[in-house]
This record gives sequence, structure tokens and C-alpha cells, in this order.
Amino acid sequence: MKQKLLATLLAALAANALADINVGVTLSATGPAASLGIPEKNTIELLPKTIAGQKINYIVLDDASDTTTAVKNTKKLISESRVDVVIGSTTTPNALAMIDVAAENETPMIALAASARIVEPMDDKRRWVFKTPQNDAQMSTAIIEHMTSNNVKSVAYIGFSDAYGEGWWNEFSKLAEVRKLKLVGNERFNRTDTSVTGQVLKLLAAKPDAILIGGAGTPAALPQKSLKEKGFKGLIYQTHGVANNDFLRVCGKDCEGTVLPTGPVLVAAQLPADNPVKKAASEYVSKYEAVHGKGSISAFGGYAWDAGLLLGNAIPAALKKAQPGSREFRLALRDALEATRNLPAAHGVFNMSPTDHLGFDQRARVMVNIQDGAWKLAK
Repeated sequence: MKQKLLATLLAALAANALADINVGVTLSATGPAASLGIPEKNTIELLPKTIAGQKINYIVLDDASDTTTAVKNTKKLISESRVDVVIGSTTTPNALAMIDVAAENETPMIALAASARIVEPMDDKRRWVFKTPQNDAQMSTAIIEHMTSNNVKSVAYIGFSDAYGEGWWNEFSKLAEVRKLKLVGNERFNRTDTSVTGQVLKLLAAKPDAILIGGAGTPAALPQKSLKEKGFKGLIYQTHGVANNDFLRVCGKDCEGTVLPTGPVLVAAQLPADNPVKKAASEYVSKYEAVHGKGSISAFGGYAWDAGLLLGNAIPAALKKAQPGSREFRLALRDALEATRNLPAAHGVFNMSPTDHLGFDQRARVMVNIQDGAWKLAK
């Protein structure tokens, strides 16, 4: 009798354990991308602990902005924690490196990094991968439009010497050529560099009307400060990779007048009332600032929040087909993410498809200026 009771108890415990949904997260909470990864980590703590009546466990690891560590973390989350989905990582190089692991183990992955290469071109591996940041192509278009509207005729580029910087150059240069903008410089720097004087002097010698910096987080401030120090008077553009307050702090007065595209969440309070993203973005801002203080919001935390919204929308559908912890559930979750339609989020409105694992349109971007050390919606 005791053995039968024990077996029944163990079976019940096993059933309860099976009911938990495990979400693996690897973020760059330390290292060069820490200013991006920290608000993402803070946001994971705000995500719901139950969805559709099922307990959600978030297993969060720090990859220290290192590609090798991001891959190790992904393997560990899948093999040891047996996660149903992976969120991460913060940077494009890390996210690209994680794709093979996620696909090989048939585990859905929601990247928080920007490059279109993470989800394009669609293939057998990328069918497992989704992402929440806007594509560099989308944001490049916004920058080009701003340049042509402000009489920019020639432009130079300086970006990270990694997949992020290269992705931005590829997209921006293609569009610039179509719009008849003259490209007069193309330089690179490392995220850990302490000087870019040589590259900046080359750019200045070309006398561009504007310069685009293809960087992310606080390292993107280095070329901007150097350009200002050397007396550059033209327009300086940054990417949505700098949309956080640590960048403003590090760049200081040298940021004044900078123009960049970003997700609507960064200026949620400034959006018109009929903007379809305003409600969802404002909800995130309210919850984040209630914990971390007014003005603490960043676009990067918003990417993690939107990953949570995607899961909140997809998990109920997946649960109708399979139990958490199984291959069938991971496949059902993948299918449900791909079927996301008309989901308002902090950065835009998601409409996924088998060929589009971002699903954003023009509603996912706004242009902002940096004025008096703050983000201002461009009119």
C-alpha cells in the first residue's frame, strides 16, 4: 500500500514538474554590451510568472558580451535546464552564433539583437529563430529619408568591426546608392577600442555632409566624441543600437543634435494618442519605471518585454497541442510564434509569417533627436 501511495505521489510530482514552462535567457549583462544587457535583464524580472495557468521559470545567464560564452550558455540551457525556448542574446554576433545550437536542438529562439541576418534569409535553421528588434534595413531607410530631407549629399560611415557594423554598412550603402547619396568613407573600430583618431581623421579628410556611426551601447560614443573633438560640424547619425540612457551619459554634450531611428517605446509619452503602439509601449514604460525610476527606460529593455509578449501570445496556443518539456511542445511553440498576428508591443505591431520572423512594418520606427541630454521625437 505504501509503495502504491509513493508511486502515486511521485507521478503527481512528475506531472507538476512537466507543467512548468522553462524559458532560458542569455544576456550581455557585463562586458562591452552591458549597457544594453542590464535593462534587458531587469525587464525579464518583470515578465509574468504564469501564462495560461502554467508556471513559467526564467533561467537567466550572463554571457559577458562574449560569443563563445553565449553559445555555451545556450547549450547549457537546452541540455541541463531543458528549456522550451531561448531568449537572447543582446548582440548580433552572439545571436548569430547561437542559431546553430537552437536549430540543432529544435528549440525556438527569440533574439534581442538587430541584424536582419539573424532571421534572413529564411532556411531550415532560421525557421527556429525569431527576433524583436527592428531590422537594420528598416532603420537605414528612416535615416536615408532624413538625410535626403535635410539636404545631405555626401555621407561617411564608421561602424563596429563585427557582424553588427558590417550588417549596417551593407544595408545603408545599398539604400544610399539608390537614393544618390555619395559615400565618401567607410571605417571600422572594435567595441573595446579606446581611440579611433586615425579613422576619424580619414573621415574628416573626405569632408562629408553627414556621418553615420554603426555602433551600439556606450562604445558607440567613442567615434562621436572624437568627431566633435576634431571639429566636425556636419550631421551625426547613430543607429537604434544607442537608444539607452547610458549612451547619453557617456557621450554627454557631444551627443547634442544627434539624429537616430528607434522604436516608439523610447518616446512613448510623446507619441500621438492614435499611435497603435502607444498603449503597449506606455504600459511597459510604466512598469519598468515603477521599479527602476523615472527616465530609466531604454529601447533594449523593450526588446525583452516584447519577447515576453510574443510568448504570452504563443504559449496558450502551444499548450493546446502538447505538454511543456517535450519536442512536440517546442515545435508547437515555434508554430504559434510564427502565427503571431496583429500583436501590439512596445516597439511595433507583430505580424509574423513563414518568411518573416520579425513581422514589423513602418509603425515600429520613429526618428528622434538628442536635445538637452534627452530623446525628442522628431517632427
